Parts: sequence; C-alpha cells; structure tokens
Amino acid sequence: MADRTQDQNLEIQPTLTGQVAPAPTQAEAKARLGWLRRLLRNPKLVLGATILLLFIAAAVLAPVIAPGDPAGFVASPHQPPSAEYPLGTEGQGKDVFAQTVWGSRISLAVGFSVGILATLIGVIIGMTSGYFGGRVDDLLSLFTNVVLIIPGLPLLVALAAFLPPGNVTVVLVLTVTGWAWPARVMRSMTLSLREKDFVAAALVSGERQGRIIFRDILPHMTSVIVGSLIGTTIYAIGADAALSFLGFTNVSQVSWGTNLYWAQNNAGLLVGAWWTFIPSGLCIALVAFALSLINYAMDEITNPRLRAEKEITDVTVKQKNRGTLATPVVRQNQP
Repeated sequence: MADRTQDQNLEIQPTLTGQVAPAPTQAEAKARLGWLRRLLRNPKLVLGATILLLFIAAAVLAPVIAPGDPAGFVASPHQPPSAEYPLGTEGQGKDVFAQTVWGSRISLAVGFSVGILATLIGVIIGMTSGYFGGRVDDLLSLFTNVVLIIPGLPLLVALAAFLPPGNVTVVLVLTVTGWAWPARVMRSMTLSLREKDFVAAALVSGERQGRIIFRDILPHMTSVIVGSLIGTTIYAIGADAALSFLGFTNVSQVSWGTNLYWAQNNAGLLVGAWWTFIPSGLCIALVAFALSLINYAMDEITNPRLRAEKEITDVTVKQKNRGTLATPVVRQNQP
C-alpha cells in the first residue's frame, strides 16, 4: 500500500473529521502557481491594477502629498496651472491639486462601499431566488424586477432629496438602487448550477440547503461575482459624482463630484478655466478605465472559451512571425 502510494506521488493526511484523504499533489500546486503567473502576465490586469493602486495610494497618502486644508483659500480665483499650484486654483481661490487628491478619498470610499454592499445583497437575494424556486423565486423576482424597471436617475434624485445629505446617505441610496442587476445575474447563474450533478450529490448526502448554496454553488460563481463587484463600483463612482454635481450631497465636503459642482457654480466653463473640471473628470474616467481593464482580464483568465481563443491567437501570431504555414493545434497539458 505504501509503495503504491509513493508511486502515485500521493501523501495521505487526516481531515478535520478524522477521515483519510489525499493531500494536494505537486501537479495541483503547479496549477495554482500557473494561474497566478497568468494573472501577472496579463497586460490588462497589470495596467489596470497599477492605475487603481496609484489612486488608492494617493487617497491614503493625501495628507503627505497635499498637506493642509484642501478647502482653504490659497490665492486669487481662476489662476492657471503654475509651479506653485500645479493644477491652478478654482473659482473661490482653492488649490485644485489639493482638492483632486483629497477628493479621491470620499469618491473611492463611496464607490467601493456601494460595490461591496450592493453585490452582497445581490448575491444573497439572487442565489436564494434561483436555488429555492417556487414562490420564493416568484416573490424575489417580482421585487427585483420592480426595482429594475424604475428609472435610476429619478429614483436617485428623489431618495437623495428627502434624506439628509452625507456620505452614509449616498451609500444607502446607491446601494438601494444598485443591487437589483447583480441579483438578476446571480439568479440566472444559480438556476443553471443547481441542475449540476454535484448539487444532486450534495442533496443525496443530506447536506443543508445553506451549505449547498454557499459552499458548493458559490465558488463556481467567483468570476461573475468579481465582475458584478467591479461593474457596481464603476456605477457607484459615476452616480456619486452625478449626485454631487446636481447638489444632492454635502457640497461642503471635498470629492471629485463636489469639485465638478463648484467648477460649474463658479463659472469655470464660462471663463475657460479648464483646469477646474478636467482633473476630477479625468480621475473618474481613469478609475473606471482601470476597473474595466481588471474586469476584462479576470474574464479572460477565468473564462475557458476566451482563454482558449487567446492561446490560439498567440500561437498563430508566433507562427506568422516565424514564417511557418502550419495549422496551430492547442492541446491542454495533462497533470
């Protein structure tokens, strides 16, 4: 028995319940390292993560990068960019560079908070609806569809107008209006996965419903959940900027949206002070661009069809560079 086990390169280890199970082999460890290497070699993921980490670092190190009060008056209004003020001053004489750096704190915090909360609610409601079906599915689907058909911007404005302004209100409003689409996607995925053989095996073995949902089905939806999280975060950052631009948030706080609000109120566009609105708008666009790159990269890595297409394309390009006309054949290596 021992000789056969050594020939198969298996190590026997006890589980938490006292049973005997094979330990991970070297092939499985190499597969995990290969997945990590694919992540690091993906140019979209590297570029997107680099941009996003730069913005996060700027938000964390804002007191070091732009010390002082970002809402303080430092010079005369609408001064163009100079050595003293790299992004000039806005219509009230405040430093645009300091406001842009400090504004990343609230904008990113609101965006990621809404992304996490809305995705969490969407996962719970969507998976519950898709797994149990019947009346539970009918009620939750009806509730989800009602939220989906309500126009987003009017609902945002109505909720923000009747609630006290503040970051908590913005997170609450955007979460209420942003969970429905992730829930719809999670329901569809759960409906497909609950018909698989591993779910039937878990039911036959007597596992609890909650254990099946969150231990057996949930891991197969990781890529969809990550994509939903990224998409909801992009939506939250843009919606927060829109609400701030319309004046439905606390405009005394410094964020990218309030920077655009004050640039419009202080006639930055009319006097041609482009430096008062381009930095904050460009920051919103770059963060959305970085998150989209990360989403595309994760989809390429986790989606077998896209991964196979990419491998075929890479092989074809290499053969063209070598001048060969043979038809490329991609074969998956067996562990």
